[in-house]
Amino acid sequence: MQWSLKMNVSSMVFLMLISVVFMSGSLNMIYSGCSYFIEWEIVTLNSTSIVGACILDWMSLMFMSFVMFISSMVLYYSGGYMGSDNNINRFLYLVLGFVMSMGFLIISPNLVSILLGWDGLGLISYALVIYYQNEKSANAGMLTALSNRVGDVAILISISVMFGAGGWNFLFMEGELSSFLLCFIVLAAMTKSAQIPFSAWLPAAMAAPTPVSALVHSSTLVTAGVYLLIRFSPSLSGSVGQGVLLVLASLTMFMAGLGANFETDLKKIIALSTLSQLGVMMTILSLGWAELAFFHLLAHALFKALLFMSAGSIIHSVGDYQDIRVMGCLVGHMPLSVMMINLANLALCGSPFLAGFYSKDLILEVAFMNELNSVCFWLLVLSTGLTVCYTFRLVFYSISGDYNLFANSVVSDEDSVMTYPMMVLGAGAIAGGCLLSWLMFPAPSMICMGLGYKLLALLVSAVGGFIGYLLNMMAVNYSLASLKEYSCVVFSGSMWFTPYISTFGLSSLPLGLGSKFYQHMDSGWSEYYGGQGVYSLFEKVSNRMQLVQDNNIKVYMMVLLMWMLVLIFMFL
Repeated sequence: MQWSLKMNVSSMVFLMLISVVFMSGSLNMIYSGCSYFIEWEIVTLNSTSIVGACILDWMSLMFMSFVMFISSMVLYYSGGYMGSDNNINRFLYLVLGFVMSMGFLIISPNLVSILLGWDGLGLISYALVIYYQNEKSANAGMLTALSNRVGDVAILISISVMFGAGGWNFLFMEGELSSFLLCFIVLAAMTKSAQIPFSAWLPAAMAAPTPVSALVHSSTLVTAGVYLLIRFSPSLSGSVGQGVLLVLASLTMFMAGLGANFETDLKKIIALSTLSQLGVMMTILSLGWAELAFFHLLAHALFKALLFMSAGSIIHSVGDYQDIRVMGCLVGHMPLSVMMINLANLALCGSPFLAGFYSKDLILEVAFMNELNSVCFWLLVLSTGLTVCYTFRLVFYSISGDYNLFANSVVSDEDSVMTYPMMVLGAGAIAGGCLLSWLMFPAPSMICMGLGYKLLALLVSAVGGFIGYLLNMMAVNYSLASLKEYSCVVFSGSMWFTPYISTFGLSSLPLGLGSKFYQHMDSGWSEYYGGQGVYSLFEKVSNRMQLVQDNNIKVYMMVLLMWMLVLIFMFL
């Protein structure tokens, strides 16, 4: 235990120093306007060169800085949350491998080296989701792995398609990429960022430990697809995939916001909020504003890591309960954790002058000024209201209501190993958006909009917050109105049946086909005419040859008789 805590502290200090170095390099590149493309020859065999390459520009260095910073906080936080776990060393090594895979993906300028980080994220995320080794985590891990394998296959096909373009460094091929290739890139990004119809694995991955959720949902796994499309954004504009991505991202954003209002699991509500924000990033990215999507990605990473850490502190303290209905009035027992979770919730809503306000308000204003169709426009507006609605549900159950907890554990904020990282990220959730806005958009800009559009987001947010808080103020003797529209409630609360489609459709179909192929081909015809058949044939031929070489007089007489018959047949 003591050694694990020392490893946590040393890893946190090391990653924090790397974060500072990357951030200073990013600031230098922003003000100097330069970037570096480094390429070196690894090995040459028979005139074939294997070359390694990396890109160091302000975007990759800033993203690396945020990944290292949040990872350092998560590792230190894990010392308190996972302190009683016997396999904490294995957990820490997996998290460090996860961070290393994300680093490979961020600095890679070509698809071959991106595949190393991309596949590493999928493999280690599977190991982390099944960490607790029970049936629920095993099912969630299988769904996560199979959903992400679709994106891996899309990346492999993209590599083979780009081979015809003369290389895999996509940074030098702007405008030259075919629509066929871009469709596979968009498909890969949709699987990693859990857009419809691949949304089911994201809430299911909540079977992983909470520190993993804080890392995965803030700056690593789920943002890999958004970051990939940001890199391909110059070639994406004007393509067919851009319009398809806009519709699917808008639907994902609305579906996640609607489903979160029917969910009672604390971690799944936060996971669905991540899915909703990924839809926001994909929506503005499909409209051609890649830097704005990157801005929201970084701001979202700060308050989402804080949100999961605060939720983990509450879950850890109340005896591993995750149902928000058994909580209530926790502010008197856990004031710091409740303050941090509500701070992160307000930043998620886009409350003025918090981290989410600077990116989310700008995204809404830019989207309203673009030529959006009516469906995507109202999906964006309604999703904003739904975000505030489920956020105020969490506010109600953490601050208001009755104290419903019957846990035997002591409900308090006394574990400083868990609270210190939360306070650091709390400062980031307050000031991070403002600082990022000054760094990324230093030039002043003017957005001229009508008063109706300007007040629309504020009005929808106020209505959503009022409804979200009002829905929870009920007594036991109230009649359950949702039973009158049971089918509609089930459809809305089940993420539009995407878990069912993913498990019994997208996953069971290839698994069933694989099982049939194994039975009839690998263990059937391939065995009969393949390895076992060839072995049996050689065995028979070998036995006949051995029989000939045994110097048996019967064999010689038989051979003589056969030759005589052949000669007689030839001369006749």
